[in-house]
Amino acid sequence: MKKLTKFYSLLLIGLVALTGLNSCQKSGVTNSNQSDDAALTAAAAIQVSSSTNTTLTVTTPSGVVTTPIVTSGLFVVNCYPQGAKKDSLTSFSSLPDTISKYLTANYAGYTFQKAFKITTASGTAGGYVVIITYNGKPVGLKFDANGVFVAVLEQREGHDLAGKGWHDGGCFGNRSGNFKDTLAISALPAAIKTYFATNYPADTLLHAVVNFDATYIVISADNGLFATAFTSGGTFIKRIQIYPHHEHHASIAQSALPASVTTYLTTTFPGYVFDKAFTETLNGVLKGYFVFINANNTRLAVQFDASGNFVKTIVLR
Repeated sequence: MKKLTKFYSLLLIGLVALTGLNSCQKSGVTNSNQSDDAALTAAAAIQVSSSTNTTLTVTTPSGVVTTPIVTSGLFVVNCYPQGAKKDSLTSFSSLPDTISKYLTANYAGYTFQKAFKITTASGTAGGYVVIITYNGKPVGLKFDANGVFVAVLEQREGHDLAGKGWHDGGCFGNRSGNFKDTLAISALPAAIKTYFATNYPADTLLHAVVNFDATYIVISADNGLFATAFTSGGTFIKRIQIYPHHEHHASIAQSALPASVTTYLTTTFPGYVFDKAFTETLNGVLKGYFVFINANNTRLAVQFDASGNFVKTIVLR
């Protein structure tokens, strides 16, 4: 039995190393530590979706194009530190009440998938990993031992567990920075333009994106900042008030954001993709920042104060 166990262990290590080599060849990266990193990433991963057929949505000058793709299963990675163990919780009620309240407040209408209690190598409580489905997409969240939110876990496809964590044409290919999901306001479907003209004629349309599922989100301003979602056919889904006050909104480059903002986003939303950012000013005085990001194909608006301190996160779609 010991020989058989050792054989399987060596086989698993070999497969992980081979996957890491294949990724190196595609990306041209030759990091000697990559195989070790890949093994650790795979060991701390939790599967959240099986292999499936889906579509990749891209905007082009001629409109929105969807392309069929096949995923090799989706995983959340870096769920717990090396040496820690995860214990599956059989009931949602086993989680701290703070987690339930957080999910209800931020992911209204979510469906619970599964949860794990983490114990560190030293035997101390390491928090919780909770997997939910939101708008048809899996979301993995990490909470501390008291049930306080820590991070939205990065997702990867099965064959991308090693290496950079994504590939062109895959579910998370937008991490390359070349993914075209921003849509010119003038290119919005006529149905969306008509909806705004009829229902919110005073809105100034600031920014528009096409989501992975081909739905739209339009950022607009009228005595506040709003995000309005539409189906792929231009039918209204919902409208979210991001900020309630009438202030001046100005676009700001990602590179111009305070270092504390960048650090928070990188730590809390690993693998996120920057979309758009705005400053908020009143009578010429900076009041804060709003940063719009894509975290594993879920759209979020993250608010910071004028000093770059985190204020809140709003889940858009």
